Amino acid sequence: MNPLRVWAVARKEFIHVLRDLRSLGMAVAIPMLLLLLFGYALTLDVDHVPMVVWDQSESHASREFVSRFRGSRYFSIRNHARSYPEVERAIDSGEAMMALVIPRGFAAHIESGRPVAVQLITDGSDSNTATIAMGYAEAIALTWSQELAVREIRRTGGRALHAPVDVRPRTWSNPDMESRNYIIPGLIAVIMMAIAALLTSLTVAREWERGTMEQLISTPVKGRELILGKLLPYFVIGMFDVLLAVLMGEFLFEVPLRGSVALLFGTAAVFLAGAMSLGMVISILTKSQLLVSQLAMVLTFLPSFLLSGFMYAISNMPRPIQAATYLIPARYFVSLLKGIYLKGVGLEILAVEAALLTGFGVGMVALANAMFKKKLV
Repeated sequence: MNPLRVWAVARKEFIHVLRDLRSLGMAVAIPMLLLLLFGYALTLDVDHVPMVVWDQSESHASREFVSRFRGSRYFSIRNHARSYPEVERAIDSGEAMMALVIPRGFAAHIESGRPVAVQLITDGSDSNTATIAMGYAEAIALTWSQELAVREIRRTGGRALHAPVDVRPRTWSNPDMESRNYIIPGLIAVIMMAIAALLTSLTVAREWERGTMEQLISTPVKGRELILGKLLPYFVIGMFDVLLAVLMGEFLFEVPLRGSVALLFGTAAVFLAGAMSLGMVISILTKSQLLVSQLAMVLTFLPSFLLSGFMYAISNMPRPIQAATYLIPARYFVSLLKGIYLKGVGLEILAVEAALLTGFGVGMVALANAMFKKKLV
C-alpha cells in the first residue's frame, strides 16, 4: 500500500467535503443537533405528573394529605373537581393524567384510627408512566400513613413502632436516577452509528453517478488505497463529532465521565471505523445515492435505536430478538459507553464487548476492501 496514493485520495475527499457545505453540515451539525434534541426532549424521568383532586371531605386532614402531593416534585395539581364527570373530563382531555378522590368520611376515619379508602384514578394510555406515577402516589400515601401512626402512638403514650425489616436502599452508578445520565451515552452511540454510515455510504455512489469513478479506476491507485483514502477524511470528522459530543455531555448535560477518556476515544475509533466501512459496503453494492441513503438509515439508525439496549432492555425482548441483537454493533458500544461513563470500569470488565466491537470493525474494513473491485461493471 502506497501512503502517497492514499493521501492523494484522502486529500481529494477532504477538498470535496470542505467545498460542499451540505456534506460538512451533515457531518458536524446534524449529530450535534440530534444530541441536543434527544438529550433535552427524550427523558424517562416521571416528574410533574398532572393531577386533579376531588376532595369530598374538605377537612384539615384531607388538605394535609393533598399537600403531600402538592409538595412533591413528581406531581402537579392542575385543578380541583367537584364530581366524577369533571374528573373524567380532565383525564379524557389530557388536562390530568391522575385523579385523587378523597371520600367524605376521610377525617372521621383518620381521627378514629380506622382505615379509609382513597381512590387513585390513572390514565392508562401511557402504561409505563402510569405505573411509575402510581408507585410514587402509593409511596406518598404510605409515608403519610406511617407518620400519622407514629404521631398517634406518641400522643397516647403507646409503645414505639419498630419495623421488623430496616431496608436502606442505595443506588450505584446513577444515585440520583437521572435518565439523562444513561440516555446521553447511548445517544452518542446511536447517532454516531447512523451518521458515520450515512456519510461514507455516499462516497462511492457519488463517484459512479458523477462519472468520476472511471477516472479513479484508470489511475494506479489500488482498491484498498482508494477505500482507505475515502475513509480517512470522514474518520477525522467522526472523531471530531465524538469530541464535541463528549464535551456537550460533560458541560451542557452534566453527565459524569468516571472512566478512562483514552478508552472512550479508543473504542469510539474502532466503532467509527466499522460503521463507516459498513456505509462503504452499502455504497459499493448499490451505486445510487438515493438508495444508499435510505438503506443506511434502515440498516443503522433503526436497529441501533431499538435493539442496542439504548431505549429498551434487551432482557425483556423475545428470545429470537435477543439473539438478533448480537448482530447490532451499537449494542457493544452502548455497553462500553455506559460502563465508562457511569461505572468508571475498564477493559477488565468490558473486555468481551471491546473484543466483539473490534471484530465488527476489522470485519467491516476487510469486507469493504474485498468487495470493491476496480472494474466498470
